[in-house]
Amino acid sequence: MSSKLTRSLLASSAAGLALSLLSLLPAQAHGGADHGVMGGALHPLLGLDHLLLLIGVGLGVAQLGRGVLVAALSGAVVGGLFGGFGGSLPGAELLAALAVAALGAALFISLRSGQAQAAVALTTACAVGIHAMLHGLESSGTAGWWAGALLGSAAVVACSAWIAQRFDQRKALGAAALLTCAGGLLAIAPL
Repeated sequence: MSSKLTRSLLASSAAGLALSLLSLLPAQAHGGADHGVMGGALHPLLGLDHLLLLIGVGLGVAQLGRGVLVAALSGAVVGGLFGGFGGSLPGAELLAALAVAALGAALFISLRSGQAQAAVALTTACAVGIHAMLHGLESSGTAGWWAGALLGSAAVVACSAWIAQRFDQRKALGAAALLTCAGGLLAIAPL
């Protein structure tokens, strides 16, 4: 058997095993989404994956424009509704952590190449959508919590965008690389 074929088979087997393991992990979400406005407002600050994701959205808004914010809001609405109606994805907790890394990587590639803004917008929508889906699953439907989460999230995105507007390309690339590494660490931390 040629080494190229062997590598291809090994890569395919590893991907299949990874997907199988992902399907075994339950979507635990992050705790209750029914603790009123203050609970919703504090949630983006207390969950490290949420905080990092929102910082990434702010970095994207500052460096690439408001289209990233529109994508984040779209993802939040679609994901929240999907989860609220019982929709789920296998391995959603792991996907939420990997979404942080994916957003960081998409930002890094886009900032480095000066292209791929559409990829960043799509990655942002998917990443925020996964997080919102988890909250839709755990939510008891209280509008207060969702309003608080929106306010807290908007505050984090606004602050991080304000700071990231002052970044030159080197600092923005460094922030995107750190976001990628942090997301990867979040993904492997439970293992």
